[in-house]
Amino acid sequence: MAVIFDQSGKDLRALRHPEKRERPATPVPRKPDWIRVKAPTSKAFGETRAIVRAHGLVTVCEEAGCPNIGECWAKRHATFMIMGDTCTRACAFCDVKTGIPGALDAGEPERVARAVAELALEHVVITSVDRDDLNDGGAEHFARTICAIRKAAPATTIEVLTPDFLRKQRALDVVIAAKPDVFNHNLETVPRLYLKIRPGARYFASLRLLQEAKEIDRQTFTKSGLMVGLGETREEVMQVMDDLRAASVDFLTIGQYLQPSTRHAAIDRFWTPDEFKALEQIAYAKGFLMVSASPLTRSSYLAGDDFARLKAARQAQSIGA
Repeated sequence: MAVIFDQSGKDLRALRHPEKRERPATPVPRKPDWIRVKAPTSKAFGETRAIVRAHGLVTVCEEAGCPNIGECWAKRHATFMIMGDTCTRACAFCDVKTGIPGALDAGEPERVARAVAELALEHVVITSVDRDDLNDGGAEHFARTICAIRKAAPATTIEVLTPDFLRKQRALDVVIAAKPDVFNHNLETVPRLYLKIRPGARYFASLRLLQEAKEIDRQTFTKSGLMVGLGETREEVMQVMDDLRAASVDFLTIGQYLQPSTRHAAIDRFWTPDEFKALEQIAYAKGFLMVSASPLTRSSYLAGDDFARLKAARQAQSIGA
């Protein structure tokens, strides 16, 4: 069996099972009242789950344990995770399984497209695990998925949330050439915490990816997200905002980090709703077209509504210019 290494050089055979990650156990703190959600029970939730299952698809909603799954699936919104359920990296914040992925499923793009059409989605978010084992990082699979959705559901707008394609030459060009409406790549945290939280990634490589996406196609909206509660300072968050604006990023999301298990990175603190509101105001003042900042904000949370607001903000900006 071939040995696969992540970007930090660690042999992924040792990371096949998440419980074997070499991290000290840290207690999961009790959530404050403002961050608790109700268990999903609606009929529409069950219908969405049935459609996802019927097409043999994976969603990041389930794999990452998103707290908004009940609300989103009740509205028949789901974020599809392509290229399998196993990631080649082991980020300290993420609950997705780590190990050696299987081969790409050639029929997956068409199944995603059929599910999008069946759910009658106005806007869909497509994300993936990191696939450092692939020569293009999975860029062509993203492109095929975008094209399949365009054929099956031509009225649906498409947002992609991609890996960083680190050291994958021209991978970004392939994705942008497929014309997604929104290109999203999350920075996740501040530069100081990268070695601890995103050891396989590089802050400035991720930042440059976002900048290049805008340079390739000025009409594609660019988007990125941050988690807070990992030990960052307010000043560091504001510096990341400045870096993103320098890269011409249009849309910023900021949400509270929630510790998936005792083996994941510990929560430093819970930011309050008022603090999130202040971050939102600062981000708008720095020039973002769209900002979503709240304890439960996630990259794909209410993405369709936010995309409509994003388009309106660009139109208003054009009229003002």
